[in-house]
Amino acid sequence: MADPTPAEVQQYIADGLACQELQVEGDGRHFFATIVSSEFEGLNRVRRHQRVYQALGERMREQIHALSMKTLTPAEHAAAPAAHHHS
Repeated sequence: MADPTPAEVQQYIADGLACQELQVEGDGRHFFATIVSSEFEGLNRVRRHQRVYQALGERMREQIHALSMKTLTPAEHAAAPAAHHHS
């Protein structure tokens, strides 16, 4: 089974979780995802990560070896000073 691309991992997450914003970077084995979802409202970090793992399902065990993630609600994302928000 081929290692997934960042675009594929992004699609897997998007298929299982309603995201306002989603970015995935990686090298096929290790990935870093920034995920903004209103589904994270009221959840702590551990529960948010479990929600993402749930969206990935079997792929998390079989294809994705390491996934680091930053999970934010839309309000948290709006409040965070993001480097890519240049005006």
